[in-house]
Amino acid sequence: MQEPNSFKPFVSPETHMKEFTVKSVVMGCIMGCLFGAANVYLALKAGLTVSASIPIAVIAITIGRKLLKTTILENNIIQTAGSASESIASGVAFTLPGFLVFSMVNGQSVGANFFNYITILILAIFGGLLGTLMMIPLRRSLIVKEHATLPYPEGTACASVVEANE
Repeated sequence: MQEPNSFKPFVSPETHMKEFTVKSVVMGCIMGCLFGAANVYLALKAGLTVSASIPIAVIAITIGRKLLKTTILENNIIQTAGSASESIASGVAFTLPGFLVFSMVNGQSVGANFFNYITILILAIFGGLLGTLMMIPLRRSLIVKEHATLPYPEGTACASVVEANE
């Protein structure tokens, strides 16, 4: 079996650079809200969603470079937060019709007790936390060990977009 070539990150671990800052988190949340709303609209209107990771990366670089003076790691946080937010919004968009179906019995609404915004919010938060917590044990096996064999095309494209700024 061939030895996998060692992966060398674009930013070395010894580099001290701003990464998890207030402006990157706030900008990521704004991008997540904008693209999440667009994705929910598209999901409910057309029945499908698209991933907005690459457009968020491009906008993060553009706004970050011109207005916020962000680093490559801050742009990565913006892109990651925005992409995760819009993915969760897409998940909620596909569960909303299920809530509506379950709230109907023989074509009659059983009341507003089953379909309310608090229930949707709690389930969305729980789904996001569950997905994040499940990624913690899977990170080493799927990302670190399989870096050379699992190319992750969209993640590779986002990384190329963010690296192109440098």
